Amino acid sequence: MFIALTQVLFVYCIIHPIFYSAGVVPNIYGQYFLLLMLSSVLIAAAGYIINDYFDLNIDQVNKPDKLIVEKILNRRWVIVWHLILSVIGVGLALYIDIKTNARFIVIANSVCVLLLFLYSISLKKKLLIGNVVISLLTAWVILVITWAETSNLLQVIEQGSYTEKISRITFLYAGFAFVISLIREVIKDMEDIEGDRKYGCKTMPIVWG
Repeated sequence: MFIALTQVLFVYCIIHPIFYSAGVVPNIYGQYFLLLMLSSVLIAAAGYIINDYFDLNIDQVNKPDKLIVEKILNRRWVIVWHLILSVIGVGLALYIDIKTNARFIVIANSVCVLLLFLYSISLKKKLLIGNVVISLLTAWVILVITWAETSNLLQVIEQGSYTEKISRITFLYAGFAFVISLIREVIKDMEDIEGDRKYGCKTMPIVWG
């Protein structure tokens, strides 16, 4: 819900008004924006699912009353749903690349899928790295919108004010998303310290106290 809301507000309150005032037609609008948004949501959902899969033992310690894996979904079906959502998310990105002037969305979103998987199996247990990866992926929710409009930003480069304004606002909001997500990740690690310590994680609260 928050990913969808963030992207709707960023596109229709910031990106499109700036482009329209410059007389530029956005690459991503209408159905293509909906597909891009759906791709982001599905990939994020797949990431949550696979994280719950690999976190089962830790979650049995940290939040036994909120378990979904094994209680609601069989572990095999968790893997199936992760694959289905990831494939659909990447497939939608490929369709957007083919049908619009946006480029390499499919590659970028495939990297997101890979990072979410690596985070779940390994990176989250390492000091700071996992936190930074998740924070960067949170920022990508904003950055992907501007990434999709790169060809337009290059076309209006001579009208520097528009390109500069979009770039400045994009990195401002993406930077905020990164910082606030990093703070959230640290707080979450503090809450989960008991289970994380039991299963060998090296999070900031465990290493630094």
